[in-house]
Amino acid sequence: MIESKNKLFGLLGKDIGFSFSRDYFSNKFISENLQYKYVNFDLENLSTFKSLIKRNDISGMNVTIPYKTEVIPFLNELDPVAKAIGAVNTIVFKDDKLLGYNTDYIGFQNTLLNHLKPHHNRALVLGTGGASKAVCYVLEHLKIHVLKVSRSEGEDRKAYYQLTAKDYKEHTLIINCTPLGTHPNTDAYPLIDYEQINTKHLLYDLIYNPKVTAFMRNAKDKGATVLNGYQMLVEQAEASWSLWRD
Repeated sequence: MIESKNKLFGLLGKDIGFSFSRDYFSNKFISENLQYKYVNFDLENLSTFKSLIKRNDISGMNVTIPYKTEVIPFLNELDPVAKAIGAVNTIVFKDDKLLGYNTDYIGFQNTLLNHLKPHHNRALVLGTGGASKAVCYVLEHLKIHVLKVSRSEGEDRKAYYQLTAKDYKEHTLIINCTPLGTHPNTDAYPLIDYEQINTKHLLYDLIYNPKVTAFMRNAKDKGATVLNGYQMLVEQAEASWSLWRD
């Protein structure tokens, strides 16, 4: 258990002024009467990360866009799940070592299972960043077939413009892992064909701000079930907290 009164935690990312983690943990520490602090480590790039981690007052970090994969070479050890996913969103500072974990998959899996139906057995995963890696890890373990979608085609993915009516009909689960639609750019959304969406679809947006994104709104207008990323963030944050307290 954490014993020292003054512990520092933080979020590593870029352009993270509107941070869920900072508000969540700051409020958590107040409510639990803990004299800890949680701050944003908002870095333009990771060139200063080595000097940052030399500080002796940091006990743990969360990691967000765009550093979930870039931070891995700086770590001493990777949890097997984080290694399998290929992305880290939680760092534990312990015995002069940096240990990397992924709790995104916990948050995503816990929230997704509450809404899955038997026909949600094939998924379109929009985006190929660190968050999408955790999403694909969960889907593959749930035996849900994954079709990755990005702005450009590749060996393991389709471009948006290549998606067919059959793709939309077969893939009734669609997860947005891109930042498109995040505040303040709330009018943006992934360029899927929303005319192909219907009541059988479940669209999950990992974005939490705003509560209803343009992606969600477009799908809801077609009768689909929609979810935002708020509860996922709560679940992954609590999982991070458990790691820091261990």
